[in-house]
Amino acid sequence: MDAKIRTVLDTYEEMIAKERTSPRIEPPGGRDGGQDRRMRAVGPETGQFLNILAKSLDAPVILELGTSFGYSGIWLADAARAAGGRLITMEMHGYKSAFAQEMAEKAGLSAHIDFRIGDAVEMIGTLKTGVDFVLVDLWKDLYLPCLEAFYPRLNPGAIIVADNMIRPGDDNVKAYSRAIRAKPGISSVLLPVGSGLEISRYEP
Repeated sequence: MDAKIRTVLDTYEEMIAKERTSPRIEPPGGRDGGQDRRMRAVGPETGQFLNILAKSLDAPVILELGTSFGYSGIWLADAARAAGGRLITMEMHGYKSAFAQEMAEKAGLSAHIDFRIGDAVEMIGTLKTGVDFVLVDLWKDLYLPCLEAFYPRLNPGAIIVADNMIRPGDDNVKAYSRAIRAKPGISSVLLPVGSGLEISRYEP
């Protein structure tokens, strides 16, 4: 990992640390009104884990569902560049994607990222290529609809990672876990990394 990427990650990680030690005040309309400024980012441990997994693939098409402000995308784009692949990252809000694009430019990774803004389920349906790696990290009620959308586009050997899977009482993540484990060709395991990662592999 080069110095430009490390500098950008350090900036993000300072923001993450500050957010996690500040009062959790949720702004009104954060989801639909575009007022949400909380990063809600995966931590460094999860980021490095994603990077290692994605680098294990050959020229992967990486799909990130939930760009947010771009922290996990830096880890994934670094893996894409190293492995000769590319990252497609999808986000509902333009202001979040714009921040992520600015940081990717500073990291020298923007040429390896395709930023898309809009409804993730709809955008998955427009993909012209199969995918080799998926990070699912958006609103939890979208996990299952996104799974149904991207599952037919998985290439053999594809890896799927769903974040925030250790959430007691969250019916959405439970439904996703049951659904992906029921899909033909899927093997899956829940790991206590970060907020819990469901790691799945597709072998038809």
